[in-house]
Amino acid sequence: MNRKDLWLLVLILVVGTVVAIINPRFLSPINLSNTANLIGLFGIFAVAQAFVIISGGIELSVGSIIALLGVIFVDLVAGETVSPGIAFVIVVAIGCLIGLLHGFLVAKLGLQPFVVTLCGLLIYRGIARYYTEDATAGFPFGATFPTLEWLTAGRLYGIPHSLVAFLVITVIMGVVLHKSVFGRYLFAVGKNEEAARYSGIHTSRIVIAAYVICCGLTAVAAVFIAMYTRSISPSSHGNFYELYAIAAAVLGGCSLRGGEGSIVGVVLGTVLLQVLQNLVNLLGIPSSLNFAVMGSVILIGVLADQQISRRTARVKAPAA
Repeated sequence: MNRKDLWLLVLILVVGTVVAIINPRFLSPINLSNTANLIGLFGIFAVAQAFVIISGGIELSVGSIIALLGVIFVDLVAGETVSPGIAFVIVVAIGCLIGLLHGFLVAKLGLQPFVVTLCGLLIYRGIARYYTEDATAGFPFGATFPTLEWLTAGRLYGIPHSLVAFLVITVIMGVVLHKSVFGRYLFAVGKNEEAARYSGIHTSRIVIAAYVICCGLTAVAAVFIAMYTRSISPSSHGNFYELYAIAAAVLGGCSLRGGEGSIVGVVLGTVLLQVLQNLVNLLGIPSSLNFAVMGSVILIGVLADQQISRRTARVKAPAA
């Protein structure tokens, strides 16, 4: 855990303490359990976003991917077209193919990540609405899938399975990012893609892999969120989720310039965002201000990153 992560942990503890003092319901078991569930749901695609940001890109179609894959999963399971396990594999495979497409357009054709993923945001949302004929997708009345519901929306000793899945994914992705050759290459590409290419790194493969990982994990999150909500309105489901992912990554120390970040930081950023959301709800602040909170968080995170980078550059300059 680096200095940024330590400061973020301290901030979480301070904010949590203030919220608990203002409203003791914050520490109630049901509130903590619900908050933990949301941390798990949002944390999965926040970690996914971090891989693309570290590579020097950005993924703006997260929310639309969650909507599209959510309705596909619900349709496959509710219609008993295939078993829930096969439906999960299909959805994750589609997510990986979407990531492969985005990575190819960015790495091979040289398109800007912002343009590619912004187009994806519009395209996948439109396909989701067309797929359901702009109707809400959900499970038939009385339909139950005990094993699937327990695995995705169940709780073990009060701990949501979404949080358990998030922690497992976090550990795996932490090893991939910080303990593998791929992770070192990813940081190198994000820091300076041209220098990484001249040093012998196959940069296009690294970038494509980052988008595949991102969209594959987003597909996993789509399944958990679909089982949590039980119904999906394709016109609004997942709206602005990309903002939550970007905000969590930026708060966690990921630089929007690429080449910086940590999985621990993203986890802490996700926790802080959900604590802030809980604060808004417990204090009775209008929910319409949620987006203002997200925008402010991203702005503060970018400003802090810029100031830290400038200070680091000034410190290194005399030594050079």
